[in-house]
Amino acid sequence: MQTQIHPILFGKPAVQVADSILRSCVHCGFCLATCPTYQLLGDERDSPRGRIYLIKEMLEQDTYPMSTVTHLDRCLTCRACETTCPSGVAYGRLLDIGRHLADTRVTRPLYDRLRRWLLRQVLPNQRIFSTLLMLGQWYKPLLPRLLQRKIPDAVEPVAWPVPRHDRRMLVLQGCIQASATPGTNAALANLLDKLEISLLPVEKEGCCGAMEYHLSDQAAGLDRMRKLVDLWWPYVESGIERIVTTASGCGVMIKDYGELLKDDPVYRDKADTISKLSVDVAEILAQELGDWECLPTGELVAWHAPCTLQHGQRIIGVVESLLRKSGVKLAQVADSHLCCGSAGTWSILESQMSSQLLERKLATLVADKPELIVTANVGCQLHLQSGTDLPVMHWVELIASKYAQAAEQLKSSTWEPVREVGPREQRP
Repeated sequence: MQTQIHPILFGKPAVQVADSILRSCVHCGFCLATCPTYQLLGDERDSPRGRIYLIKEMLEQDTYPMSTVTHLDRCLTCRACETTCPSGVAYGRLLDIGRHLADTRVTRPLYDRLRRWLLRQVLPNQRIFSTLLMLGQWYKPLLPRLLQRKIPDAVEPVAWPVPRHDRRMLVLQGCIQASATPGTNAALANLLDKLEISLLPVEKEGCCGAMEYHLSDQAAGLDRMRKLVDLWWPYVESGIERIVTTASGCGVMIKDYGELLKDDPVYRDKADTISKLSVDVAEILAQELGDWECLPTGELVAWHAPCTLQHGQRIIGVVESLLRKSGVKLAQVADSHLCCGSAGTWSILESQMSSQLLERKLATLVADKPELIVTANVGCQLHLQSGTDLPVMHWVELIASKYAQAAEQLKSSTWEPVREVGPREQRP
């Protein structure tokens, strides 16, 4: 693709990156087949290729029509197009640049600005979110049914093991997951404890920065990242082995810290180190569980691979292998590459399309009549659960329970060596 960047924008570092990405696109159209919004709307401007052309026009003309902003907003950033693209176009990075540029030039309608501001105040703030969630759970029976389904039930806290091993790893508690699904990290902590690894949470951690970064305030998102780097750095200096994420959406963001903060002379080296230490829980358990395997149970489980895991982090097939080793049978799921419609705050900002994608996704997940749905991201977990009565949980909780059962069975089994008895001696 040929480009002619507007003189006002020419030479800006972000625009140079965008220009390079634009030039790598051969406008083949393969991305259209895997784009959820194009499948729903059938509008070329709501496809990756169409949005690439819209960003190209912005950079060449230095004009930012509200219609272009709308089409950019509609993208889920699922990055399925990146997995499909034969040219390796870094579409997610290009979209971030295009959105940020538009946000600095366009004044959104008051209603849109207000709801984005409210989301930025509530969701990344663990204290505010947990308080509102608790109130919602208390008064859940009094709320409209549609809202009831979006509020997760309160769960009993699970005790964390006392740190006692030489091997130590940090875990991101996050903003939403710490309150809505606290059992996930607790299950992982207990599982790793059995594998002689201590999993350490960090107090006052909060959001990884993704929420604000993708909600029209990249500066605030980058500040969140710096804060998290500062909180983690003493642990890095003390020799922490890994930084583990159980929410794949947070994981893909933290792995990009090095790139996102590369122009910050104070934080770039630290951010790069953090990114290199960051791993998804699937990568750790695939390594640490080794040849562990349970007897088949016949339990049928549907696996939902979040976009941030399969398209963002490119971790494919690892969780499926671990689930099979745990003894369960995986259900057949069609179109597993397509998004469930959660996509962070997208399910709130684009609720109608999100509901359509959720309905489509659940239809494929339950088609084989599974007993359980498992996923790898808190946003997907809550979104899927809002549309079905079938239990939805993080796959780590399932693996941890299977491992604990197997360990208990092995512990309680009695085994004595059989002494070989020779022929009876003859009496004299």
